[in-house]
Amino acid sequence: MKNFVLFLSIILFFSCRNDGNQDPTLLNENQNTFQAISQLGDTLWSAPPNKAILKQYQEKKLEFEKYPDSLDALIWYGRFTAYLGNYNEAIEIYSEGLNKFPNQSRLLRHRGHRYITLRKFEEAIADLSLAAELIEGTSNQPEEDGLPNALNIPVSSRHGNIYYHLGLAYYLDRQMLKSLDAFKKCLSTSNSPDNVVSATHWIYMIQNRLGRKSAGDNYLRPISADMNVIENTSYLKACLLYKGELSFEELFSSKASNTPSDTALQYALGNWVWYTGNPQKATEIFQNIVSGSDWASFGYIAAETDLAKPYVSR
Repeated sequence: MKNFVLFLSIILFFSCRNDGNQDPTLLNENQNTFQAISQLGDTLWSAPPNKAILKQYQEKKLEFEKYPDSLDALIWYGRFTAYLGNYNEAIEIYSEGLNKFPNQSRLLRHRGHRYITLRKFEEAIADLSLAAELIEGTSNQPEEDGLPNALNIPVSSRHGNIYYHLGLAYYLDRQMLKSLDAFKKCLSTSNSPDNVVSATHWIYMIQNRLGRKSAGDNYLRPISADMNVIENTSYLKACLLYKGELSFEELFSSKASNTPSDTALQYALGNWVWYTGNPQKATEIFQNIVSGSDWASFGYIAAETDLAKPYVSR
């Protein structure tokens, strides 16, 4: 765990070096920037982005500057600011957007997501629960991916993403029944295989944490190895593990995961061994996850939460 005093010294050092004339985009391309402090007391820094992401960010920024009253331009500017690793700045962009577009569910959805990234779960719940209220009775639409999958086919929807992130925020805040309800609503938004396996994965884990194994098993019935999952393959593998069609040994890696997909799968394995009677092994897996660098992924945040605030089923 990093020393907090040392962290403050580092911040002061870089503040003194900044002459105020540097382009923040160029600065971020060459060095990490501080974002938050984890629930375990670690300092969390953004990693320098790859050139492709930086180029797309610059394009989205120019588009927003050209059309400052466009909601879409604002959202894309905020999304790519976050993809750079500048999560606090992205939140500021969405907050300014909400001043211009009050009670806009799309802005609340994206700001809520980035509050989760920064471990501000109460703020995330406030944004995402309001977004969920605002979409009641409205039509659902696909949500375009910021970083498209190999087939360039969106696998999620606007409503589904609101419920998914709300479910996650409640889960991390240890409000399991509300989390379960949100993920059930997420599942109901789309029959897309990617949506089915991702929502089912969380529902199954929560049901088991609540001691409801049979209820969790019921949700696994539609899951099969031949589902046409494009993106959420880690969640499909997890669900197949829960069904007994894949083994823990096939899926477990003792190497720290540094991609969101790998981290999600390893977290699922940690959860599985936890509620099947091996909490010590679960702790080892969670510790292995947080030894990696993928701190913005949901699996990492969930593992960190389990280490910082061990869950006791009731």
